[in-house]
Amino acid sequence: MERVWWKEAVVYQIYPRSFYDSNGDGIGDIRGIIAKLDYLKELGVDVVWLSPVYKSPNDDNGYDISDYRDIMDEFGTMADWETMLEEMHKRGIKLVMDLVVNHTSDEHPWFIESRKSKDNPYRDYYIWRPGKNGKEPNNWESVFSGSAWEYDEMTGEYYLHLFSKKQPDLNWENPKVRREVYEMMKFWLDKGVDGFRMDVINMISKVPELPDGELQSGKKYASGSRYYMNGPRVHEFLQEMNREVLSKYDIMTVGETPGVTPKEGILYTDPSRRELNMVFQFEHMDLDSGPGGKWDIRPWSLADLKKTMTKWQKELEGKGWNSLYLNNHDQPRAVSRFGDDGKYRVESAKMLATFLHMMQGTPYIYQGEEIGMTNVRFPSIEDYRDIETLNMYKERVEEYGEDPQEVMEKIYYKGRDNARTPMQWDDSENAGFTAGTPWIPVNPNYKEINVKAALADPNSVFHYYKKLIQLRKQHDIIVYGTYDLILEDDPYIYAYTRTLGNEQLIVITNFSEKTPVFRLPDHIIYKTKELLISNYDVDEAEELKEIRLRPWEARVYKIRLP
Repeated sequence: MERVWWKEAVVYQIYPRSFYDSNGDGIGDIRGIIAKLDYLKELGVDVVWLSPVYKSPNDDNGYDISDYRDIMDEFGTMADWETMLEEMHKRGIKLVMDLVVNHTSDEHPWFIESRKSKDNPYRDYYIWRPGKNGKEPNNWESVFSGSAWEYDEMTGEYYLHLFSKKQPDLNWENPKVRREVYEMMKFWLDKGVDGFRMDVINMISKVPELPDGELQSGKKYASGSRYYMNGPRVHEFLQEMNREVLSKYDIMTVGETPGVTPKEGILYTDPSRRELNMVFQFEHMDLDSGPGGKWDIRPWSLADLKKTMTKWQKELEGKGWNSLYLNNHDQPRAVSRFGDDGKYRVESAKMLATFLHMMQGTPYIYQGEEIGMTNVRFPSIEDYRDIETLNMYKERVEEYGEDPQEVMEKIYYKGRDNARTPMQWDDSENAGFTAGTPWIPVNPNYKEINVKAALADPNSVFHYYKKLIQLRKQHDIIVYGTYDLILEDDPYIYAYTRTLGNEQLIVITNFSEKTPVFRLPDHIIYKTKELLISNYDVDEAEELKEIRLRPWEARVYKIRLP
């Protein structure tokens, strides 16, 4: 297997609005990031993925970009950004920028021109269609609720927006659009960025006829995803992007690809195809979603998690490369979703980290995950800021007449603002995030859960993450070993091995507060064993053959095979 730096790296995602505010306006900023770089250095991460900091009216918190070559005023200046990059590089930290090119803001100069007239040179930078029978061109639903089309009176046509109506989709069929995007990418790469995380990159190619989606009963609009996810020309476009831009730099690329299967994942990430290094797949993020999508919440099962993770580990083996993540700015907090954010918060946060970081792939840590930050339950919808959450609440309560409290429970479980409450730095007011009024309220548990307390406690979640990252640097097997599931049918224990040469890791994680017994499968015979990490005190002499696990316990042994 080819050895490359991005396989060996650990990535830390910063959501700048919520990270650290340096000037007291309640909004995290670039100088705030600079002020905390030593903290990231202490943690030991190699790469920062920075959510968008470009000029934006902030309809979708910076994922609606009005100028790709400038910095949002609230976040600082280009000079601040250049200082940040320089300071990161000084500390041996690489920077991956968020590339948002499925859509722009409706305030982008291209769109302002595009909507002026049907023969404007920028008209076909976007996807315009006349209405059908006095209604939208098709029945597609926006990811953020309502129709995916917006009528524009200026020219009497509709434009497509898979997300907010202030996020019109770019027309990738137009070679001029692609050229503009590639030039913009070179602009940032020539400034020294080390790669891109590509927002919903598998949605850039639409089936040209834009056919109707299948309408579910009682619904006004339908999902059109089969006509825009992994569309007909997406691989052609990415291969062109690779040829024109990516191949000319030593960088890391990760594509956000909702709805992708392992088979499709290989098409995006097989090095011989020259597209991307890795993708974010969502199958494990959808385990608690029913047929009605994200807000149709079902309990997830460990059996399904094993099946999904193992499928991705085995099918990409030797062909592509996995991204390993349990949360990000769009997902609820991992410890609240997959662990126990109450009595066993610390133990389960460490267990989840072990489970993830010992797999094959590049691990991603989302800000606050490394101190075990949790979901939040704000008392009122007024406390929420996320456009997806607010639109969903409005639609369900006002249009469909659902019970407001039931809708709030869905938000408490899955709302994106769970991940967006300010980073908890210490136990002072506003968790030390800002001297002003934070743009979104702080999670009230910041008095107990904060960086200052974590740094002072050698048994904290933070120090455990630090050790996991160090282990990755010391043991090639953690990066390059082959994954195999063991104890497949155990209802509480997720255990697997990693194998490289005559070494093997035995990874044992208990996904419950019960005390199940781990029994080493008979086929695993070893000469020596060494405990690499555990989230409880362990007697080194304890036999590996049979272990009664404590609640949410995790252990990793390294054994030498005969």
